[in-house]
Amino acid sequence: MAQEEHVLVVERKVVEEIGIFHGLAFDVDRYLARLFAPGVLRFMPRSSAETDPSFKQLIPYVIMSCEGKYLSYVRGKRAGETRLVAKRSIGIGGHINPVDDEIPLFDRDFRELYRTAVEREVAEEVSVETGHTDKIVALLNDDSNDVGSVHLGVVHNWTLDSDKVTRKEQMITQMTFMTPVELEEVRDSLETWSQLCLALLKD
Repeated sequence: MAQEEHVLVVERKVVEEIGIFHGLAFDVDRYLARLFAPGVLRFMPRSSAETDPSFKQLIPYVIMSCEGKYLSYVRGKRAGETRLVAKRSIGIGGHINPVDDEIPLFDRDFRELYRTAVEREVAEEVSVETGHTDKIVALLNDDSNDVGSVHLGVVHNWTLDSDKVTRKEQMITQMTFMTPVELEEVRDSLETWSQLCLALLKD
């Protein structure tokens, strides 16, 4: 019998204590200091987390940019999150799962685990064959739909030295770099999180 997937979560009440919001929050340091405080984050079965809005699954959402254009793609039928199939996205990322021996005994704030997980999640979906810088630019929350109500996004901007990115996952289709203007023209086809981030790109 296959072991059930576990995902990294934070209690909704913790986010509410810091300040619940809709859309993007840019005071990143204030949120991350609380989220990564010892004992705040933990793993729970994904089947429970997906249906319990008293928890938020922490999701890195990596937006890649190169010379004013942003990597985008359409989620194919093989996408793990069926509720997002056929939507265009500008974010690469996914759930953070425990990996054997990745959590040091005395490192319970999950910072190193999170950083490693971001690199791993991106590497599972695309091959980035160029240098990049990584900056967390916002937190993302959207309680207006079933998907958003159980997730909390951490928006990263990877600034790439070149556009040498190729897909690995079959669920990634129609991958291309687009300007904010081009993305605005297909706004209705974007997943909700990408729509919320589009305003950030234009600014």
